[in-house]
Amino acid sequence: MGKIPPGLKQVAQYQASTILKNHSSPSPPPVPKKPRNFPDKSSNRTPRKSSTTQNPHAPSIIFKSPSLSDAKTLFNSFIASVSPSSVASKFPNSFLQSFSAVSSLDDSISLIKHMAQTHTVFSPERSTYHIILSQACKSSDVPLSSVRRTLDLMAQEGFPPDKVTTDIAIRSLCSVDRLDDAVDLIKELCLRHAPPDSYTYNCVIRCLCKNRCLSTVNNFIRELRESFDVKPDLIAYTILIDNVCNQKNLREAIRLLDLLNQEGFKPDTYVYNIIMKGYCMLSRASEVLWVFNKMNEDKVEPDLVTYNTLIFGLSKSGRVNLAQKYLKVMAEMGHFPDAVTYTSLMNGMCREGNVLSALELLEEMESKGCDPNSCTYNTLLQGLCKAKKLDKATELYSAMKSGEMKLESGSYGSLVRALCRNGRVADCYEVFDYVVDSKSLTEVSAYSTLEINLKWLKKAKEQGLAV
Repeated sequence: MGKIPPGLKQVAQYQASTILKNHSSPSPPPVPKKPRNFPDKSSNRTPRKSSTTQNPHAPSIIFKSPSLSDAKTLFNSFIASVSPSSVASKFPNSFLQSFSAVSSLDDSISLIKHMAQTHTVFSPERSTYHIILSQACKSSDVPLSSVRRTLDLMAQEGFPPDKVTTDIAIRSLCSVDRLDDAVDLIKELCLRHAPPDSYTYNCVIRCLCKNRCLSTVNNFIRELRESFDVKPDLIAYTILIDNVCNQKNLREAIRLLDLLNQEGFKPDTYVYNIIMKGYCMLSRASEVLWVFNKMNEDKVEPDLVTYNTLIFGLSKSGRVNLAQKYLKVMAEMGHFPDAVTYTSLMNGMCREGNVLSALELLEEMESKGCDPNSCTYNTLLQGLCKAKKLDKATELYSAMKSGEMKLESGSYGSLVRALCRNGRVADCYEVFDYVVDSKSLTEVSAYSTLEINLKWLKKAKEQGLAV
């Protein structure tokens, strides 16, 4: 099998060349070390003073009481203790921000008026009103009418809603799952000449896809398009395609792909990769290949993820030979296979029972400088166990153990099952101990698997089916 990486030569007891000749298993790759913490370049500099030290007149205030009278008293005492010109310009907003976190919307508005009257230098800005707008939107017990009242107050003070206002309001509503209010408000703001920009629009689309049915999302898109000429962009369509693919609704994904072209957008590699992944989830290799060919027809260049998805889909569907051809194609196109590529192929080979070819592929993988990962070895271990090549499987397990690699649930179950069928109960307990000590699985989960197989062995012995 594959060569033992340099990091494991000191702990592994056998060489890869010997293993391959004997059709044995590979040693695991070295366990990656934690990245070294680089020293802070500014460590030799004089520590920067905090804002409180630099400006003693702008203290940090955290309100624990929602009392408006207490807030007014505190603000008055602070203003009286210093000259108005020495107060930091952002202090009133910080004061309001802290108070709004614990107070009601009406009290926050009253505090703004009080601060403007008391502190003559202070004049409420758009950012000041954005604080209470966010407060109104994030309060689940505050009706949408209070949000409208806040917007009206802003307009009366000379700050009509703009795109920033719209973004703050809509994102605040979405953050507390007030999606219906967000949809209603975004329509009202369109009427007030403050339509959402693409960032706000896409935020709503993402939240609707996550929490509402597809028809609700489509109705929202259609209404904003027809009533306010607000249209989705490429990112919005990408969010939609990703959502329907996760729901395994690939027919809708293809419809959206055609709609993209009709709207004048050119689907990028990421969009095609999403659709290919969706077909892989359904094990529909022909459609995966169709999407790949369509990319080439549309002159969209595949990337490494594209080839990995294609090879995974073909291998999963039992078309390993075709997947191997694309392994060569991707290399010719300058995309060198990585551990994901090789592991997908090995998985397909193991599914077909062609474990020795998977071992040879590991040799090729390492010879080309690609280090196997934990998933690679777990895939091979599970394949060896299912192919009833227990000696090679236990040798591979020993190599993984030397490299302190974790066992996945599937490979652990396959190994314990194979050991039990061969009456090697002591080895089963040893594997169980390693899985628990390495924190590969919880003790309950690991013991449950062990117990099931031990019960099977006991019953098989009673029936004379095992020794």
